[in-house]
Amino acid sequence: MPPANPFDDDKLKEECGVFGVIGVNDASNFVALGLHALQHRGQEAGGIVSHDAEQGFNSARRFGYVRDNFTSQKVMETLPGPLAIGHVRYSTSGSKGQTAIRDVQPFFGEFAMGGAAIAHNGNITNANALRRELIERGSIFQSSSDSECIIHLMARSLQRNIPERMEDALRRVEGAFSIVAMTRTKLIGVRDPLGVRPLVLGKIGDGWALSSETCALDIIGADFVREIKPGEMVVISEKHGVQSHFPFRRVSSRFCIFEHVYFSRPDSILGGRSVYETRENIGRELAKEAPVDADLVCPVPDSGTPAAIGFSLESGIPYAMGIIRNQYMGRTFIEPTESIRNMGVRLKLNVNRALVKGKRIILVDDSVVRGTTSRKIKEMILDAGAAEVHFRIASPPTQWPCFYGVDTPQRDKLLAATMSEDEMRDHLGVDSLKFISLDGLYRAVGEADGRNKTCPQYCDACFSGEYPVTPSDQITDGFVMKAAE
Repeated sequence: MPPANPFDDDKLKEECGVFGVIGVNDASNFVALGLHALQHRGQEAGGIVSHDAEQGFNSARRFGYVRDNFTSQKVMETLPGPLAIGHVRYSTSGSKGQTAIRDVQPFFGEFAMGGAAIAHNGNITNANALRRELIERGSIFQSSSDSECIIHLMARSLQRNIPERMEDALRRVEGAFSIVAMTRTKLIGVRDPLGVRPLVLGKIGDGWALSSETCALDIIGADFVREIKPGEMVVISEKHGVQSHFPFRRVSSRFCIFEHVYFSRPDSILGGRSVYETRENIGRELAKEAPVDADLVCPVPDSGTPAAIGFSLESGIPYAMGIIRNQYMGRTFIEPTESIRNMGVRLKLNVNRALVKGKRIILVDDSVVRGTTSRKIKEMILDAGAAEVHFRIASPPTQWPCFYGVDTPQRDKLLAATMSEDEMRDHLGVDSLKFISLDGLYRAVGEADGRNKTCPQYCDACFSGEYPVTPSDQITDGFVMKAAE
């Protein structure tokens, strides 16, 4: 199966989105809507598990978009009940190419005290060691996903009930995890102690919802209540409502700063802040740090748009849609042969020739990963007659891979890991190239004094190389971490 968009290979990709609902009729329909709103977090596959008092647990897992798989009455009638969870995925750490249907979450298991299903956003950095240990002790794995380790650890726990077994299992886990799980009567949400990945709580009528982002609460008409705190577990039932406790040792939180830059939808709220407004602030900060004399500020759509607006407002240079995105670029539009791949960016983006001709253009994008798309966009702008092309990037140079739930190329494939800023400018063939500084990014997300060097407020390992949780599996495989300064 091809990736969701075979031409969009030069962005970091968030790997998962999770959603769950309890206490509403036909909960799976609400979950399908929530997953549709979280589709940007994973377009490869999705799944839903529901529970009904008469029919028990039911599940459906499919490749492709939510709109293509979970909108027909025929499918949704197979997922009855007032309790359901769902998951959309790009690919998890176990995937080395095509995804198998067995890797599509949520995962389900039967325990002595009843069944449970689990959906996980993040990455378990000691999954290889856990898997080896579990297999040696007799566990039989059904998938290549690191998330399945949690189910097996729960099965081996001696605790009395499923929430307690989940606590017991998660104490063995390292890395990043935001989890939505369910038993026959309970909806469970958990964030790892660092709170790397997002998870929020919403209220819908007499029921409750858990979601990776607030935008998915909006689509079902749920009221945003609060974020699940780092290290918190909430157990929700129709009888007892929301019960909260903190089963892990308290540490300073390290939320993923790239959620502010790119992953989250601009209409979501993170840490009490509008993602859109934060990205506009990033653009303003970038204009202060890296001014340039030009005629137009143009975003690389769609992810560069809020930052480009902020850059324009701060610099006084007019904002313009110099590049138009084809909104109907589908996954199965055409077989991506080599000749078609060479046209890939033009199938997705087209230059507004009449606007850019003869102009000095500032292109604002969220990041540069491999640099392949940036070079093609620059060529398109110059072919359309632009006099100059200046890149301004709304994140610091991406120099290190992420091991906490983001699909990242190996380090030697990251342009900023092998080139200086000047070398990247020459490689891309642009008149100038500037990235926002790490301190500037921190100021834009609300940290007035910039980045705390001794105890950073966010996880910024992809920029700094400072990993808040040692990626144990990667160290075993030979990954060389940045030396401590």
